[in-house]
Amino acid sequence: MKAVLDGSVIAEAPQEDLVRIEGNWYFPPASVTAGALEETATPYTCPWKGEAQYYAVVADGRRLDDRAWSYPTPYPTAIERVGTDFSGYVAFWKEVQVVD
Repeated sequence: MKAVLDGSVIAEAPQEDLVRIEGNWYFPPASVTAGALEETATPYTCPWKGEAQYYAVVADGRRLDDRAWSYPTPYPTAIERVGTDFSGYVAFWKEVQVVD
């Protein structure tokens, strides 16, 4: 599967390597294109997953703040609930489309 912004691939991995949580596909950290994400300072803590890290998605000179996020150190109970360790996996929002 691919995460794509305006034709630029932001992340790519086989579906079996992704994790699906609450309707969002989370990509393994190694599948993200180098330079495609820049950390932002947006704070958020999910009540059941833990503290999130938000990112700006950057492609072809376009920067979209807070269109990606991950949980660098999710709560142990979240890992149990999901059934796999999704530490650092990245999900995308809005203009970034996840396609087969």
